[in-house]
Amino acid sequence: MMFARLSRLSRLSRLPGGPARSALRAGAIVAALALAACASPSSRFYTLGGVSAAGASAGASSVRTAAAPAWLIEVAPIDVPPQVAKTQLVVQTGPTQVKVLEEERWASLPGDELRRALSTSLTQQLNTIDVYGTAYSDATPVYRVSVNVQRFESWPGSHALIDAVWSVRAVRSTAVMTCRSVVSEQVGSGYDSLVDGHRRALQRVSEQVAVALQAMAAAGPFSSASQGGKAAARVGVPACPSLDAGVAVR
Repeated sequence: MMFARLSRLSRLSRLPGGPARSALRAGAIVAALALAACASPSSRFYTLGGVSAAGASAGASSVRTAAAPAWLIEVAPIDVPPQVAKTQLVVQTGPTQVKVLEEERWASLPGDELRRALSTSLTQQLNTIDVYGTAYSDATPVYRVSVNVQRFESWPGSHALIDAVWSVRAVRSTAVMTCRSVVSEQVGSGYDSLVDGHRRALQRVSEQVAVALQAMAAAGPFSSASQGGKAAARVGVPACPSLDAGVAVR
């Protein structure tokens, strides 16, 4: 009797709709669903870096050896608000609410992205060298650029905003120019457009900083000894350049 029952179960397992085959098929489906649930979605990474129009026109394979510039710049690390100082993109969902996007991330911390992009833009615009963290000659004038980002707001489908207080200071001098740039760039839908909006906003800021650097360099040395002290040095500092008409200021 037992042998007959086992034989019957064996025959049923070989049938297309047999209980054993159905159980195996159901187990495979459950296992596949469990693996799908455990798999985390892939992250996308964004950067503010990019080749400027001048750099792109030279061609990717071109090699250029520049002569020693008349003056140098030193772009210091950039401070950003603590709430956005993370690799995840932080977007505004309202005036007092933000959302942290786990799958949308910066390639490096926002402060590092901003410093690298600003340094690249300024050196290309001014045909100079950023010597931050590098030894340089005391005989060459150096202008230090410091930036404190007060607001770094990302509004998907609306705008990207950078509100920054920045300064240009002649190293080994008391001469300093402190200015503020508030730039808002309209963006479309999607995070690529949002990041591109921040890239364009930073480019506008860098253009204003570049004008300030040129004005400081054109004004000549600001040595306390040669200018007769701090008061004389302050008189020679140029005024902050204005944003051009194409920039939305709030």
